[in-house]
Amino acid sequence: MEVTKTKTSLHAALQPYRNRGMRIAFVPTMGALHQGHIALIQHAKSLADVVVCSIFVNPTQFNDPKDLEKYPRPIETDIRMLQDAACDVLFHPEVGEMYGPDESWQLDLGHLDRVLEGLHRPGHFQGVTQIVKKLLGAVQPDIACFGQKDFQQFKVVEHMVHTLQLPVTLEMCPTVREVDGLAMSSRNVRLTPQGRQQALALYRTLQRAKTGVGMKSLDALRKEAIAGLRNSPGVQLEYFAIYRADTFEEANEITPSQPLVALVAAWVDGVRLIDNLLLQ
Repeated sequence: MEVTKTKTSLHAALQPYRNRGMRIAFVPTMGALHQGHIALIQHAKSLADVVVCSIFVNPTQFNDPKDLEKYPRPIETDIRMLQDAACDVLFHPEVGEMYGPDESWQLDLGHLDRVLEGLHRPGHFQGVTQIVKKLLGAVQPDIACFGQKDFQQFKVVEHMVHTLQLPVTLEMCPTVREVDGLAMSSRNVRLTPQGRQQALALYRTLQRAKTGVGMKSLDALRKEAIAGLRNSPGVQLEYFAIYRADTFEEANEITPSQPLVALVAAWVDGVRLIDNLLLQ
């Protein structure tokens, strides 16, 4: 695996592949890799000839400076995992390589920036789109792979690609879970054993909502989920919502032609966790 730290060296590493007409897939990450990331790499390998992974802890998408400071950066372990997964190129730039002084960015994200994650983390998606645009420009991939766990983030990136007419195909890959159902996340390492068990309430609630579709109204499913999570030990609920998966608007009724997604965010053990599940 070739490790590059500048856009110039990345371009040089990828040019031979482009000259041969090879298809390039890209997996953007912030490091602290786990098997969910590796599943993205493996999926990308099935779609393209060459896989590029980026590791960059993006400062503009953190609302809390302390959260940015605490974000894990085990780069040596990450590199070994990528090598074992047969990733072809790693792009691991410094902040100064990606951002100039006094940069500004504002993209109209419509309602996507005003609901759920957008509401609870103001400015977060501006930072996400800012860096994803920069990374796509640096890598120039044919396809970019993102995990379903960050469902709203995928919709935001999808909106940006459509709005700016960027020449890339997006692929949403299924959430990878631990054996007990907890969605894999770099933040999970900060959970105590007790918090780890309490966090399972999120996935169990999503599963109950999925089972209840068709038997109860969406309003009833929402109310039951919210009540259950508020009564779950150690869980501080931020939101539970059922949205249309295509338009990402709140769903009020079940329509066979409109897939639904249930989304949840909560604090457990001082760690903010998110998860979602497609309901139909």
